[in-house]
Amino acid sequence: MNFRLTIILLLIFGAFSLSANGIEFEKSFEKAMARAAKENKIIFMDAYTTWCGPCKMMDKKVFNQKEVGEYFNENFIPLKMDMEKGEGPALAKKYYVFAYPTLLFIDRFGKVIHRVAGFRNQEQMLALGKEALDPSKQSGSLADRYEAGDRDPKFLLDYAVSMYDSRTAGYQDVTHEFLKTQDDWNNEINLKLIFKMTENVDSPMFDYMINNQDQFLEYVDQNRLKGRIDNLIYSSIYSLGEEPDFKRVDEIFAKAYPERAEEMATKYKIRHYAEKGDVNAFSNTAATYIKKFKVKDWEELNEISWNFYESVDDRKMLKKAVKWTKCSIKHDANYYNHDTLASLYYKLNNKKKALKAANKALAFAKKEGEDPSTTENLLKEIQKL
Repeated sequence: MNFRLTIILLLIFGAFSLSANGIEFEKSFEKAMARAAKENKIIFMDAYTTWCGPCKMMDKKVFNQKEVGEYFNENFIPLKMDMEKGEGPALAKKYYVFAYPTLLFIDRFGKVIHRVAGFRNQEQMLALGKEALDPSKQSGSLADRYEAGDRDPKFLLDYAVSMYDSRTAGYQDVTHEFLKTQDDWNNEINLKLIFKMTENVDSPMFDYMINNQDQFLEYVDQNRLKGRIDNLIYSSIYSLGEEPDFKRVDEIFAKAYPERAEEMATKYKIRHYAEKGDVNAFSNTAATYIKKFKVKDWEELNEISWNFYESVDDRKMLKKAVKWTKCSIKHDANYYNHDTLASLYYKLNNKKKALKAANKALAFAKKEGEDPSTTENLLKEIQKL
């Protein structure tokens, strides 16, 4: 056998081996349906988009694994569909696909019997495949049982989780139905469910989370709990739209942080005005906030002062920002706040003080290993004053 032929055969068998080790996907919904009818199998459809990061990760880390390939090739008709091309948009509309990846299991009549959304690792994929073959765990079967009036607590719990995993609307209502069957919410299953399922600050589950944080700390750490609460607060506020009712904003913070409500609401308003480009409202609210709440955190002072440099032209306000930056330096002198101070002095046309602050910033950059290029460019501009 000559060398060239050997290489060709190696490439052919190598490609075959690679395909055989992973899931072998159909690329046509029509062909997958025909195979499903002929082989009496369920279609497994990976609904993806080309820009979806988790979709790419599943291709790279999960779908190409031998064990996953063997299981899905044996038990299903695998189908891979780009939801933005060809048959994809019509299928996305038909099967209510809004999140990616969405993993659908479709019977030979075209009915979805099971679905989840989001990344699944190898172990989770194998478990998902087994769920899809078990009528008692299929999301479609669970929906049928619910519509038929089944309200067994264990069933409601399973159905709520299944709806959440598939991003199916209504999971909040089913979760509340389950919790109404529970005399005591303070157990591991219920606390983890509340932590996972709470969607907004108007939910009774949010109230319970706020008022019973010590119970949740048995299962999640402080930072994760705080992050979850903050996420719910801000997602609820942002859902109010571009022009939120500040009275409602105040109510939300009062509910979540009764002892710091005014401070937290004011911080939000500063950010809102900055994003909106309302310079006067931003600068006045920021000045009030720093004075009223005696802000001493160097980073927060520096961030507000830098925003003043970028957006405020009023000299009186810029001089206030200079004082805040000096306070920031007093608490933690570093490259960033010296660079901010130099920038503010530059904007105030104070060449002597701007040069001094810029040179100090460069010294800190060298000491701290920071990139000095921004300050070096600023220094050139200062020297032109």
